[in-house]
Amino acid sequence: MLKLSCNGVDRVQLTAQCGFMGRPTSFFSGRVSVAGFRSTKACPVYAVATAKDGAVVNRVEPENGSLEDRLRLGSLTEDGFSYKEKFIVRSYEVGINKTATVETIANLLQEVGCNHAQSVGFSTDGFATTPTMRKLHLIWVTARMHIEVYKYPAWSDVVEIETWCQAEGRAGTRRDFIIKDYTTNQVIGRATSKWLMMNQDTRRLQKISDELRDEYLVFCPRELRLAIPEPDSNCLKKIPKLVDPAQSSSLGLVPRRADLDMNQHVNNVTYIGWVLESVPQEIIDTHELQSITLDYRRECQRNDIVDSLTSAETTEDVPELKGTNGSAKANDDKQEHQQFLHLLRLSTDGLEINRGRTEWRKKAPR
Repeated sequence: MLKLSCNGVDRVQLTAQCGFMGRPTSFFSGRVSVAGFRSTKACPVYAVATAKDGAVVNRVEPENGSLEDRLRLGSLTEDGFSYKEKFIVRSYEVGINKTATVETIANLLQEVGCNHAQSVGFSTDGFATTPTMRKLHLIWVTARMHIEVYKYPAWSDVVEIETWCQAEGRAGTRRDFIIKDYTTNQVIGRATSKWLMMNQDTRRLQKISDELRDEYLVFCPRELRLAIPEPDSNCLKKIPKLVDPAQSSSLGLVPRRADLDMNQHVNNVTYIGWVLESVPQEIIDTHELQSITLDYRRECQRNDIVDSLTSAETTEDVPELKGTNGSAKANDDKQEHQQFLHLLRLSTDGLEINRGRTEWRKKAPR
């Protein structure tokens, strides 16, 4: 349980009035509770959108009467171009290793992205949609998601996630994330994603008009900001299609009703779980997921049946293992570092839903 110290009458007022204005000064051992936050009444944060010439074109002020805004531990940064929010890892968000699962992290990324949109006045009834998007029945759909985790947070850890978005070509938008351990301020993960617009009625992708682009780009950084140094990551590398027959598979996966989101299709986070279902058990036992990259190619609906296929990526396709000529070091590297290709397809006709790549590192000895 997160404990905050501030003046107030009831618990709701206490939470609403307290903001994380400084780093924690002390923590109980065992990570069962958090104490010692220096807190004061949170100051309102304003988002001011400006044109290239510096003229103010839009100003967003927080709605002081909104209970969810007062309880949420997040706000825009000083420049108004990114958003930070703090989360405590719940017991139901950790897995067999007693740390947050990658699905938990992906859900938090989705949450902070939507809350960012709400903080500038968007997404009152959808996933980060602008007023014009809602008027035209347009929604955001995920085209690519790449997540890197350097250290998984444990139950009761507090993480802080910063996010911002920017243009990605003429047809897409990029959203980046930095994940920190709030106790130490250490970066424990990074992510980047690409999003496209789709017509909610026709289910067809749609180009982003200048009107739509201008509506949200005013809240984006003026210069390119990247959460992940591109040359050092798989985030931009092409994912080859897995060649069937796969080395490992999990067939006949059926979406649950709970897997559907407000956009009336299977939520993008569900795909992560499906991909991991076909990873060999010996890898799950000895390694932990270091990064995951997913290319989303087709919607999945309630009545679809999905096959999950996995095969190890060959040494020739892994740059860090190339040119080792079968040396002992190569074998050691292979044991420490495992990389797989993944394919999700419809069981009925074999149509490709998603292709992915995962990197795994050896678990640290306990």
